[in-house]
Amino acid sequence: MNTSVRIIVTDLDGTLLPSQGVISQQNIATLESLAKQKILRVIATGRTLYSALSVLPAQFPIDYLIFSSGAGIMKWKNKEIIFSQKLEAKEVSQIAEILMDHQIDFMIQNPIPLNHQFQYFRSGKKNPDFSRRLSLYKEFATPIGNLADTQKDACQFLVILPNNLELYNELRRKFTDIKIIRATSPLDHESIWMEIFPENISKGHSCDWLCKKLNIPIGQTMGIGNDYNDIDLLEWSHHSYVVANAPGELRNRFRECPSDLEDGFTKAVLDVLNTTSET
Repeated sequence: MNTSVRIIVTDLDGTLLPSQGVISQQNIATLESLAKQKILRVIATGRTLYSALSVLPAQFPIDYLIFSSGAGIMKWKNKEIIFSQKLEAKEVSQIAEILMDHQIDFMIQNPIPLNHQFQYFRSGKKNPDFSRRLSLYKEFATPIGNLADTQKDACQFLVILPNNLELYNELRRKFTDIKIIRATSPLDHESIWMEIFPENISKGHSCDWLCKKLNIPIGQTMGIGNDYNDIDLLEWSHHSYVVANAPGELRNRFRECPSDLEDGFTKAVLDVLNTTSET
């Protein structure tokens, strides 16, 4: 039995779950085989808990679900939330005021576990990706009438921007003492999603919290992802992989495996287990 890797963390969309596809039987079989080797299986996703549960069956073969880019952790077997954080109402209002002053479209997600529910502000500028997400979750959406409406605790902000890195960088410089995570839109695969969280939130931070709780050293960890919101995870894990459909910037920094459509997750797992078993 391989004991050099004790926990494997994978991103969901674009890594384990192909865009517009389903998780392959090969990848499911790999997850099942990891349990037999007593290796813990973790999905770390930017999806809210509600959204993740909509694509993962109750008996899906994992041990932990890290959701909302690390803002929450669920023990999968009994669906118990064992970790969560939030932005306090005063901070939420301060962030919202800056965004509203700059006429930026954003959504404020409610605290976990109801963070699929949100308030939203529209600048009136053309923003097809924002409109698309709003349409998908319109039953959970409430418009923001004025700044006073934002004085509530929240899980996070979701700011949807055009694919303009200069605008993203200019906007992020306006904030301090909070965590800003960049992601590529899972809807149009082009727009920049700027996620604003409490300062210590990220996939990597939550993985670190979980491993400390489970007494697993960094040297026995593996992570695999496909996008910018996986960077903290990839920098944290000892064995780090990105699928071939990841941006070139990430493929140049981390070990590359086949794409999400070619069972990259399975091939990366086999690679790391074969490598560590030989050392």
